[in-house]
Amino acid sequence: MVDQKPTFVQSLVAGGAAGTSVDLLFFPIDTIKTRLQSAQGFAAAGGFRGIYKGVGSVLVGSAPGAAAFFSTYETMKKNLPLPENLAPLTHMISASVGEVAACMIRVPTEVIKTRTQTSTYGALGKSSWAAAKLVLQNDGVRGFYRGFGSTIMREIPFTSLQFPLYELLKVQWSQRVNRKPLYAHEAAICGSIAGGIAAALTTPLDVLKTRVMLDLRDPNKEKLPSLPSRLKTIYLTEGAKALFSGVVPRTLWISAGGAVFLGVYEWAVHGLMGI
Repeated sequence: MVDQKPTFVQSLVAGGAAGTSVDLLFFPIDTIKTRLQSAQGFAAAGGFRGIYKGVGSVLVGSAPGAAAFFSTYETMKKNLPLPENLAPLTHMISASVGEVAACMIRVPTEVIKTRTQTSTYGALGKSSWAAAKLVLQNDGVRGFYRGFGSTIMREIPFTSLQFPLYELLKVQWSQRVNRKPLYAHEAAICGSIAGGIAAALTTPLDVLKTRVMLDLRDPNKEKLPSLPSRLKTIYLTEGAKALFSGVVPRTLWISAGGAVFLGVYEWAVHGLMGI
């Protein structure tokens, strides 16, 4: 079978379906991971109570964020002028550019989500909408992009590991079964393995991202620490273990989520392409 490439619109639609599916399905695990990483501690952040707090922001931002990623990723893959033997580099660059595009949408929803999940605003910010209004009231539009740098700092290494490994596993599987493209469940297994490995290795960067987004100090009134300084402070005051807070739920949910995310994407895009 000919290895067809999806169009921009097909990638956009399939990406939106994949992002919404995985974020809603695994939201409770993400809540637990975020509360484990918060500086206030798991119990104070809410423990196992209200594990769907903040889901409203995900409903709004998940589909457009994932759609932005996949449409950019597929477009870059098709248009980068690199030879076939540099395919891993093509996948790394494409995924990294895709993440920057996605983060323009994803970071505001992440800020709202993490603050709602951990009850950062107390009774005033019980819902995603209430938290969003408080972010705007206290920090302006700029507040929605708190942690943008740390999110990019997490996502680029993550995708630079996940997507070249995902594409490599798909190629090797295709060669073994002498069939291309893979079925959706086969691509899902490749996505699960790649996502789990990348998630575990980048957990310290995820902890850093969570701490930055939960920091309510006003950057206009005081100088906030740099990202390397924050990492160093966490290590010195809380130990190396704190840098891997939430590593188990993060690895589990991204491993399982990678299977759903990439499996649904492959299923949807192949359906749209009629193959």
